Amino acid sequence: MQNANLTILLVEDDKIDALTIQRALKELKILNPVVICENGLEALNFLNDKEKLLPGIILLDLNMPKMNGIEFLEHRQNNKTLKLIPTVVLTTSKDEQNKVESFNLGVAGYMIKPVDYMQFVEVIKTINLYWTLSELPNNSR
Repeated sequence: MQNANLTILLVEDDKIDALTIQRALKELKILNPVVICENGLEALNFLNDKEKLLPGIILLDLNMPKMNGIEFLEHRQNNKTLKLIPTVVLTTSKDEQNKVESFNLGVAGYMIKPVDYMQFVEVIKTINLYWTLSELPNNSR
């Protein structure tokens, strides 16, 4: 994506979806390292680890165990450093309330996971274009 050194944080509990996203990234020749966390709590632990560099973008599912995507976004929004990381919701939820809450909590985008793989690749391509063209603040700790 934008900078080959920036990590992509994928917060996704469905292993098939995680593999599909990784496959789409590879197909689009997006070679950024990908860190996968299976729920919001795991993602917050990763993000709060001062030993790790912050990711350049977060791809976030909403429906997860332990801490769902909305709860994660609430924690992210209350942290002045984490809320600067562009976060794109990538979910199966078409629920209007989820969309409204996500945007109220500062997401950069809300994408519905398509069933068709080629459409999935197009969604990832769109996210990549957004990330590549966006001017991002420096997320140094």
